[in-house]
Amino acid sequence: MKIKLLTLNHALLFLCASMYLGTGLSLILFSFPTADQLTIDNYYMQFVPQVTAATQFFTYMTMVMLASAAIMIWSEWKTPQRWVPIVVMVGILAATGLTKWVIFPLNDEMAAHITDPARLQVVLGEWMNLNKVRVSIWCVQWACMMYWFYHWAVRGKEAA
Repeated sequence: MKIKLLTLNHALLFLCASMYLGTGLSLILFSFPTADQLTIDNYYMQFVPQVTAATQFFTYMTMVMLASAAIMIWSEWKTPQRWVPIVVMVGILAATGLTKWVIFPLNDEMAAHITDPARLQVVLGEWMNLNKVRVSIWCVQWACMMYWFYHWAVRGKEAA
């Protein structure tokens, strides 16, 4: 039973890492290419409601990830794969810090209705660059979790 619960915990952490990665890649692949078309007249509806909804959702998901990563660190502590949840935890903390202290102020500025076109372009540029950094962190987290499940599957096949 313990193995099943731990596997479900680790799968939940992988799901969360996948959701972050998918959201980040979606931004880069589908939203960033159209950023140059955003103006002070149209950016708000293309940006603010979506970012507000994502922030609300991901705030709770991040709490779940922190708890799940802590459980995984505990369960993997005596194995060679203990580095996986440690790297994931460091990534959660780094991405959260980047978001809270650097990206949120830009979100707040955009939510306050930027009226200067030049300032909008500066804020959007900074926001996109910071999100590229954040997506890079999410890629590392996802790759670590994928490695753990790959290693887990190979161990199971070899044992069978």
